Amino acid sequence: MPAPLVECVPNFSEGRDAATIGALRSTITAVTGVQLLDVQSDTAHNRSVFTFVGNPAAVVEAAFAACVALAQTLGERVGKELRIPVFLYARAATRPERVLLPEVRKGEFEAMRERALEPDFGPSKVHPTAGATAIGARPFLVAFNVYLDTQEIAVAKEIAKQIRTSSGGLPGVQASGFIVDGLAQVSMNLLDIDITSPAVVFNAIKARAEKQGVGVQYSEIVGLVPERALVGAAESLLRLSNAGDHILETKIRAAMPAAIPSAGRERGPSLDGWIDELAGGAPTPGGGSAAALAGTLAAALVAMVARLTIGKKAYAEVEAQARAILAEAEQLRGELRRLVDEDAAAYAGVSQAYKIPKADPHRAQAIDDALLAAARPPADVVKRGRRLLALAQTIEHIGNKNAVSDARVAGMLARTAIDGATENVNANLAGMSDGARAKQAGAG
Repeated sequence: MPAPLVECVPNFSEGRDAATIGALRSTITAVTGVQLLDVQSDTAHNRSVFTFVGNPAAVVEAAFAACVALAQTLGERVGKELRIPVFLYARAATRPERVLLPEVRKGEFEAMRERALEPDFGPSKVHPTAGATAIGARPFLVAFNVYLDTQEIAVAKEIAKQIRTSSGGLPGVQASGFIVDGLAQVSMNLLDIDITSPAVVFNAIKARAEKQGVGVQYSEIVGLVPERALVGAAESLLRLSNAGDHILETKIRAAMPAAIPSAGRERGPSLDGWIDELAGGAPTPGGGSAAALAGTLAAALVAMVARLTIGKKAYAEVEAQARAILAEAEQLRGELRRLVDEDAAAYAGVSQAYKIPKADPHRAQAIDDALLAAARPPADVVKRGRRLLALAQTIEHIGNKNAVSDARVAGMLARTAIDGATENVNANLAGMSDGARAKQAGAG
């Protein structure tokens, strides 16, 4: 069963100290299951951008996460374990005013140090050396810079003002002007390249610079960029249509996937491979993941029966209902499939907590925190399993009569998911030393 792949792009406020950058690299590459793809350090902005990928469990271990659900897991872990204030932003934001990162960062470290904070996780004071951090989930952000053939920073600042979203310019663009290596630079974050691509931004800057009698020397990308951004730039420059359909390597990969190794990517295990892992001697994947998989299979069967019902004259009166069931079943299928991996990732934290020396006064709380976190994925499975059971029962009664047995199996699998996940929740809560906290979590 192919596992989902998560990309994580942490930015660190260090671009000059080789020892610190090397330590960060070593920490990331030491995590099994993570592939470091790129490191770019910028001495002018004193920043390093790391790009790595891996399965969600491994990425949580390497950088404490990505994506909305993982961002929340990461934020909680960073706040508790590292005592760093964490602000969730973008699609993970818990407040409207924290969607945009510049709003979260207002005042920078110096101003934050002087006042009490209201982070989503962690203490209300900045860490004395690590400061504070923002963690979010969003589309691919592309850091894109354009260097002008002038040393006049005012030109770069004026163009940046004209193109950035906050000034009424291009959508999804943050821009500022700097002097870097003796040239005026328009420095940008492109928040969604499917809305405003690098090619569109480049052409906009070029046109505005030429109006001021200034040329463009070159542009640069910081970190990595999705392939479609560069293909789109080629289409714009060469005035091609459907350039992606003419890339040789893409066609070969599609026709002969085994012929070209997927460099930098880790392929998830096949279904047989995953079952072998389940049967192995490691504690994960375990019963919680198996319960989530049962729910995933139940959702797939509900979707199948719905599809066998839609478009059939005999079931025209229930077609709208069958389509609604199909849409919800497919959503549940994706969520439960994700929980297969999240359950294993969460329990890995329990294993780590038990490795804390027994003399450590924080060990008991760390174990309780980890057990509580491990109870959340199966609790989510229970919630989704109950909804799925209702869908299975409905499609059994209104759906294609030739697939009644499939709907019934879906219901049986949904019950298995509920029962198995409930057992996992109870087992994790029973292991907590703080009985009152466990009871409260169980009631929730």
